[in-house]
Amino acid sequence: MKEVRSMVLTGYGINCEVEMAHACRLAGSDVVEIVHINELIYGDKKLDDYHFLNLPGGFLDGDDLGAAKAGANRIRYAKILKDTERLYDQFLRFIRAGKLILGVCNGFQLMVKLGLIPNLEGGDGKQEVTLTFNDSGRFEDRWVYLKVNPEAPSIFTKGLRGVYLPVRHGEGKFIPKDEETLKEIKRRNLIVLQYSDESYERPVMDYPLNPNGSIEAVAGLCDATGRLMGLMPHPEAYLHRTNHPRWTREELPEEGMGVAFFRNAVQYIRQNLL
Repeated sequence: MKEVRSMVLTGYGINCEVEMAHACRLAGSDVVEIVHINELIYGDKKLDDYHFLNLPGGFLDGDDLGAAKAGANRIRYAKILKDTERLYDQFLRFIRAGKLILGVCNGFQLMVKLGLIPNLEGGDGKQEVTLTFNDSGRFEDRWVYLKVNPEAPSIFTKGLRGVYLPVRHGEGKFIPKDEETLKEIKRRNLIVLQYSDESYERPVMDYPLNPNGSIEAVAGLCDATGRLMGLMPHPEAYLHRTNHPRWTREELPEEGMGVAFFRNAVQYIRQNLL
């Protein structure tokens, strides 16, 4: 494949696929396809034919069993109808091939419940962290400041110091399985984004700067390769200055901060996978 090919997954309550596909196009992806999960299960589409998998936000399966848990079970156990392998086997092969996955909001919840991130034990698929109900007890829809960890291996945040993005979720509170898990995540610098103050320098636990009460103010995680990342805020919701809540009152660049996540992905693919 001589062109960058991006897949944006949709179906069963996912509702941010159009914005995410637009972000991939703005970032320079040559081919961008919105693919229903049933197209993968039926065997009409295969992950092998793409470089960049995008898992958008929404309410996958109505968040039954907890946010994205039912969707994670479908991916883990569903068998491809035109083959004998599980859909999850395609995910694992995609990852082993050095390709990229970005999960946003519901997509982040899906990744942690599939055990794709932080994946401290290396590919065994065990869930090590979760994202659960906000401390506020309500759905949070607001813009947040995010401190970027420059030591994190994430390829998506290369060159970024801080970003301002919207959140919209009811289950965004990050909780690790235990204290040892958190220590290992921190030791490996897998915390990519933290809720912060306006300076982008200090992680915060105070509401509403930290909208959900996440432990260590975690807003985004990656795996050790940096090729798999999930975050609760929505980069695809800030692609142009007019997406900004104060665009009529502030001088802003034409391009929104969220495009950088996708451009970094496309550049990485061109340099390493084509």
